[in-house]
Amino acid sequence: MRALVLLAALVAAAAGTETFVGHQVLRIVPASDEELQKVQELQDLEELQLDFWLAPRGPGYPVDVRVPFPSLQPLKAHLEANGVSYSIMIEDVQALVDDERTEMLRGRRRLPLSTNTFDYATYHNLDEIYAFMDLLVAENPNLVSKLEIGRSTENRPIYVLKFSKGGPNRPAVWIDTGIHSREWVTQASGVWFAKKIVLDHENDEGLASILDKMDIFLEIVTNPDGFVFTQTQNRMWRKTRSRHSGSNCIGVDPNRNWDAGFGGPGASKNPCSETYHGPYANSEPEVKAIVDFVKNHGNIKAFVSIHSYSQLLLYPYGYTSTPVPDQKELHQVSQKAVAALSSLYGTKYKYGSIITTIYQASGGTIDWTYNQGIKYSFTFELRDTGRYGFLLPAKQIVPTAQETWLALKVIMLHTRDHLY
Repeated sequence: MRALVLLAALVAAAAGTETFVGHQVLRIVPASDEELQKVQELQDLEELQLDFWLAPRGPGYPVDVRVPFPSLQPLKAHLEANGVSYSIMIEDVQALVDDERTEMLRGRRRLPLSTNTFDYATYHNLDEIYAFMDLLVAENPNLVSKLEIGRSTENRPIYVLKFSKGGPNRPAVWIDTGIHSREWVTQASGVWFAKKIVLDHENDEGLASILDKMDIFLEIVTNPDGFVFTQTQNRMWRKTRSRHSGSNCIGVDPNRNWDAGFGGPGASKNPCSETYHGPYANSEPEVKAIVDFVKNHGNIKAFVSIHSYSQLLLYPYGYTSTPVPDQKELHQVSQKAVAALSSLYGTKYKYGSIITTIYQASGGTIDWTYNQGIKYSFTFELRDTGRYGFLLPAKQIVPTAQETWLALKVIMLHTRDHLY
């Protein structure tokens, strides 16, 4: 084990990978509007290089922030001077990153010859996930096909798996994972979902009935450039890897780049911000690829975008406080889906509209899809609630995917029953 940890560190150093030695994740809980304002002011202090994992929402809501070692003492002194309580969620970010990398190196000793021997309980890089997709298609040519729906900024193919029993332009369900590249449990869950569909498409009565009426589209790596960057350079990278004129900062938040309240509150016009909305709606090819696909298909009935972390199931809207016309139905579906999810391991989820459950966010995926007429538009925030955050241990991948699948089935079955 010690040798593998050392090897992981050497590999990271040789690759010029950004390290997080001494970085901590603090959980800050502002108790009043005044304290909340003091925390919000921290977002503008670029010299501290703070990385907000959970952004400020309101009094009583936790704010998780990764703090570089040089900023720890100034930040803690600021919080203490203003009476704002905080605790340390992650003592050493680099230790978790090293553990993760060690696990991946170990997994690479066992390259799969089939999807049956693929290791679903570890994190994989882009090449391994794309190889898995090819294996799945080759093994199941009558059910699974692979579509290239576009190219990323750095010219990587953007692939979608299609699960279909045949027939033109059938009603469909869309599921995407990994739009924020550092949320690794989502891409890993997407891989597990793909295999689950293949395994159960005949012997699971509910899934069989879904596929009798609908196709399923699954985009496992929605932000391939960002994902590769998390694997090779900066594990905490969130955005795309595009460059836009007039700024030295790279990337756009692909969940603020959609044409739904674009550029409004909850998105940043600062190109250096983690929530930068981009120069215009659909500026990112990763977003434009999905937009074009949805419009060209014309018969997508449910759209689910999967993120981490916080353990939430959300429906529109995020950019406005006006409830969607289907709010009551979406709330009931969310309640049933969360109950199904919790039934497996007791994992507790909250649910509701984006703006009432977390915060106002403009230019988001499912607000756009809902406005396109896709009633059953949902966003998941998977495990956990902050103990590990984006660095969820690999041993939690399969349990996370298993419980999430139960919620997805509720959404798909409800969609099946309300196609017309």
